[in-house]
Amino acid sequence: MINLEKEIREQPVVLANVKKLNEDTIKAILADVKQSDITNVYFAARGTSDHACIYAQYLLGILVGIPAALGTPSVVSQYGGKLCLKHSLVVGVSQSGAAADVLEVIRRGNECGTITVAVTNVNDSPLAKEAKYHLYCGAGHEASIAATKTFTSQMYVLGLLCGMWAENEEFLAGLDKLPSAAEDLLSYMPEKIEKLVARYHYLPGAVVLGRGMAYPIALEGALKILETNRMKMKGYPISDFYHGPLAQLHEGDLAIVLAGEGPTLPDAVKMINRLNEVGAEVLVISDSDEALALSPFALNLPKTGSDFISPYLMAMTLQLIALKLTVVNGIDPDKSKVLNKVTITK
Repeated sequence: MINLEKEIREQPVVLANVKKLNEDTIKAILADVKQSDITNVYFAARGTSDHACIYAQYLLGILVGIPAALGTPSVVSQYGGKLCLKHSLVVGVSQSGAAADVLEVIRRGNECGTITVAVTNVNDSPLAKEAKYHLYCGAGHEASIAATKTFTSQMYVLGLLCGMWAENEEFLAGLDKLPSAAEDLLSYMPEKIEKLVARYHYLPGAVVLGRGMAYPIALEGALKILETNRMKMKGYPISDFYHGPLAQLHEGDLAIVLAGEGPTLPDAVKMINRLNEVGAEVLVISDSDEALALSPFALNLPKTGSDFISPYLMAMTLQLIALKLTVVNGIDPDKSKVLNKVTITK
């Protein structure tokens, strides 16, 4: 079994351990936050880790009611900007914990005397050592170029932080049930995708669309497919896709739409109908019967009852699409001539 498939299949076990590994540390972080004058959260990350932060950005706004910013690390690392982070909870997210520019943001947070948190998959990494608190993905070694289990474990640990901060028992209960839902997905989705993706042999490119909680998954799904299959892919928010990007689609072009049950479902349904009018081939990934009925190319997710939880299952489905496309295209997803597993951006 290639590493990419093995690591995708490890996610139910990885996710089941995240709470045990981090619950006490999160309680300590939140006790510290309550004793401070924190008014916002400032994230520093790159690539896949960026997308996990966007997921948390939505949760913080919706559940906690606190604004969160996706930071610009080069302001500190390249331009020497003296950001005022005194009232920010500064969170640096990096799978390897070796991202030099993210490390500089954490150092700046320490200089400002604020609370700093690292989220990594390496306990003794520079980022883990520099931050006041370390949240551990506990995903084990990840050999494939494409991040899979480290991405969903980053999402989970950040989700746990947000859920405990908000004291939202419904969301926390959903997180507890997620490993079982992920296991359910892996019991049937690989075979469904395998039957579908043969039609995408020599696919030149496509778009992945989502809104709200599904938006960061659209970004991440496009990244997973392009980096493993070496094709042009881009993720967009549904709300922005009408404003120009829609013009790139022609009859027969592939558009993947993430349509989770929740407040943004009507927008996803409207977009699917618009894409059908254009004549695009629409692949729907959804837990909504309404959305699934709108396309002959549809992948049904286990029903979780929450669009805070369904993004994990959307991410895993897109990972599987990336994996199965490499088989169709005769590509080894564990190797790349241009990409490295660890990228240290300065």
